[in-house]
Amino acid sequence: MRDYFTAAREFDYAAAAASTLAGDLEALNACIECCDRHAGSGRVALVWEGRNGERADWTFEQLKEASARFANLLQARGVRPGDCVSGMLPRTPELLITILGTWRAGAIYQPLFTAFGPKAIEHRVQGAGSKLVVTDLANRSKLDEVDGAPQVLTVGDDFWAELERQSDSFEPVLRKASDPFLLMFTSGTTGLAKPLTVPLKAIVAFVSYMRDAVDLRPDDRFWNLADPGWAYGLYYAVTGPLAMGHATTFYEGGFTVESTCRIIREYGITNLAGSPTAYRLLLAARDEVQAALKGCLRAVSSAGEPLTPEVIRWFGEGLGCTIHDHYGQTELGMVLCNHHALEHPVRLGAAGFAMPGHRVVVLDEQQRELPVGQPGILALDMPRSPLFWFPGYQGMNTKAFVGDYYLSGDTVELNDDGSISFVGRADDVITTSGYRVGPFDVESALIEHPAVIEAAVIGKPDPERTELVKAFVVLHAGQEPCAELAEALQQYVRKRLSAHSYPREIEFVAELPKTPSGKIQRFLLRNQEIAKAQAAAAH
Repeated sequence: MRDYFTAAREFDYAAAAASTLAGDLEALNACIECCDRHAGSGRVALVWEGRNGERADWTFEQLKEASARFANLLQARGVRPGDCVSGMLPRTPELLITILGTWRAGAIYQPLFTAFGPKAIEHRVQGAGSKLVVTDLANRSKLDEVDGAPQVLTVGDDFWAELERQSDSFEPVLRKASDPFLLMFTSGTTGLAKPLTVPLKAIVAFVSYMRDAVDLRPDDRFWNLADPGWAYGLYYAVTGPLAMGHATTFYEGGFTVESTCRIIREYGITNLAGSPTAYRLLLAARDEVQAALKGCLRAVSSAGEPLTPEVIRWFGEGLGCTIHDHYGQTELGMVLCNHHALEHPVRLGAAGFAMPGHRVVVLDEQQRELPVGQPGILALDMPRSPLFWFPGYQGMNTKAFVGDYYLSGDTVELNDDGSISFVGRADDVITTSGYRVGPFDVESALIEHPAVIEAAVIGKPDPERTELVKAFVVLHAGQEPCAELAEALQQYVRKRLSAHSYPREIEFVAELPKTPSGKIQRFLLRNQEIAKAQAAAAH
């Protein structure tokens, strides 16, 4: 295992690009990088299982041919290099063919999550200026409600017939490293999702993450649970592993504990990536999961929100594998990690250390770098972060760029070992009686109580304390909400954290509001409490 501090100190961008890319920075194509360069090896690129149990393996050679046919189809439909193609498909071979064929044609791929309704689709395809949407029969009708919808290609209708009519030869269109190959929309907590392009040079950063943080090895069987309709799935279930010549796994069905355990066992998955939500659900069924999976997994990675200490301990003790926390954004990819492949101290609850090729700092409101132990905004020192690729939001100014820094909007704290701990989104941090409380610490303490499966903590407006800490709690099956349990949870957190951090109010709920990718939407709970306070004041 390489030493992290040596790898970070000696990072060389030119060497990283040369060792990662088949092309050079003046002539790149993402389909070459993620498919063609590995064709002829006989290696499998995609392991797929459908929602009805269908199974298929696709080699890089097969995907090369199918992507060429799709690129010819795009050209016949008037799509040119630099145009945008949107995909709204489940995790199927057709999705991967659409992505690779779009790249082969020199066009830009824009993902649409299959749970989106017409308005979310409309905002994205209009913002992207999409020339074509590829979807399936289950989602086709949504496009009928989209104003000014582009032309549509439907899988299960005319997709395969049209492909078969196309030539299986198409020379990939070469682009510059600064040219985009993906167009993403950030979900955000307020306002409409903002568009941003991902340049081809980001492939170097995506591969660095797969190699150093995920520790993806040639003999691994890899599965990223994230849907490619979102950044973590598109960057690290598609682009990263395929660029390394490694197979990825697509399971078309929805997440369940049973299906997850079955796929890990049947396909011999050794390297797993996913979200804390999925891991909390596995923990909730710990006896069943331990019986099925103990000793199966070698490395597990988590992204989206911080892991709770209980999940980290259980993976080590109950499943016999290491799970590591990783932090990133749609705008950055992953930049702060506990690295599986690099040796460094691992502090329980910390997001980790900056990915080699990035310099991550903690800033105050005047953009001064803060010392150990003082919470501030996580920022990227752009001139000293050669893997930083975010070009800004498309068609709009952003306040995130200040001087040499990109400001993430997340509140973090530098630790004495050089690692960084996540406190919360800037909007999520609670100010109560002059103290600053990170919701994650309170949530972690609550989840360690045996009655609790999930929790979300917010600051509720309070005339005396500015805000008071309020928790929304989901209980395990068989647990009954009552005043005695609420009191027990309050004392449990008070004992584990501090007198000012415990939740003065607890509300038991059946579920928490989340984004389609599984992140808890605390702002919705906070807005709900603000509305209640305003209504009470009006009366």
